[in-house]
Amino acid sequence: MTFHMCVRSNPMLRKTNMAVWGAWRSWKLSLHSSTVYASPGPGPLDRSEELSSVSTEKPPHTPVMLKEVLHYLDIKPGQVVLDMTFGGGGHTKAILNMVPEVTVLALDRDPTAISLAQQLAKEYSGRVKPLLGRFSELEALLSNMNIKPGSIDAVLLDAGCSSMQMDQAERGFSLSKDGPLDMRMDEERYPDMPCAADVVNTLDQQALASILTAYGEERHARKIASTIVEARRVSPITRTQQLASVVAGSFPAAVVYARKDRLHRPAHVATKTFQALRIFVNDELNELHAGLRAARAALTPGGRLCVITFHSLEDRLVKRFLQGDDLSNLDQYHFSPRKQGTGKEKLVDEKKDGGSVYWLPLRRKVITPEKYDVKENPRGRSAKLRAALRR
Repeated sequence: MTFHMCVRSNPMLRKTNMAVWGAWRSWKLSLHSSTVYASPGPGPLDRSEELSSVSTEKPPHTPVMLKEVLHYLDIKPGQVVLDMTFGGGGHTKAILNMVPEVTVLALDRDPTAISLAQQLAKEYSGRVKPLLGRFSELEALLSNMNIKPGSIDAVLLDAGCSSMQMDQAERGFSLSKDGPLDMRMDEERYPDMPCAADVVNTLDQQALASILTAYGEERHARKIASTIVEARRVSPITRTQQLASVVAGSFPAAVVYARKDRLHRPAHVATKTFQALRIFVNDELNELHAGLRAARAALTPGGRLCVITFHSLEDRLVKRFLQGDDLSNLDQYHFSPRKQGTGKEKLVDEKKDGGSVYWLPLRRKVITPEKYDVKENPRGRSAKLRAALRR
């Protein structure tokens, strides 16, 4: 996927700022001259070494709100479950161990995660079916397996970046670990897909500010974008901690860690910048919407859906999808607090019970982690769970 396609498939960003349309041209030209890719550092790890380091040093993924997920999915023996974001396999392993004769379809766009799923498939012969692909590719993947629409009993969608991806410095997701500025969840599956370094080094200032505003909800987007443009004139920005330092340079030293997370711990001022770039590079909001539609088509009537999100953009999208909002055009309006009194944001399929003709909410209020869960797994502190029954 070229950068042109990436921009074109993001109607939210396209509507937000037309500067992005012009910016892709400079990126395309740079491909033929001196395209900026993330520095590979010491070289790629052998896949077997990578999996060994993930599996032996520590558990690759601590499942978020596992108790709540198992409760609301209410999986019965012999059912078919779709784990749409296998990651490190934490949720899938728990399901396999707790429910006899269950079959799990394990989807992930990350080849490293699918390698782990393949290992798990050997341990649980016939009970795990790995599927390499994005949410938007799910319908075709299921069709290739002769799995008909409306035949899956439960679906779990754990959005965002996995702990395994964050912990591997060479993937470029974490600002606290120095590595190449990559952030592609698909790794090398799509060689033409731009990495975060391409975005940072080729988009103009206005387009960068639009990305930071739309996907990071960054109040200081213009200031940060300006600093990035000035810094790259001196030297290309190719490393994660290099970008973190550049963003920090937009602020006085005293406020670099002045922001607080939900546990009131100091958070680096570049956190939202990294979030925005990751979402843009991986087209996460459009993919999430595609995943929700695919889950709706795959579930049998009476089937259950659990969706875990980690920031407000994702949660708003999921909430409005389950309520029956028309999300056919993912523009900025759908990811902003809804304006009151317009009466235009609902489809005619709305039900009085808080759902739509497709969904019955299993709990009206969003579910958040218990205090002890946050203590055990601080990365899950911002998680939100929404659960619904397919009508």
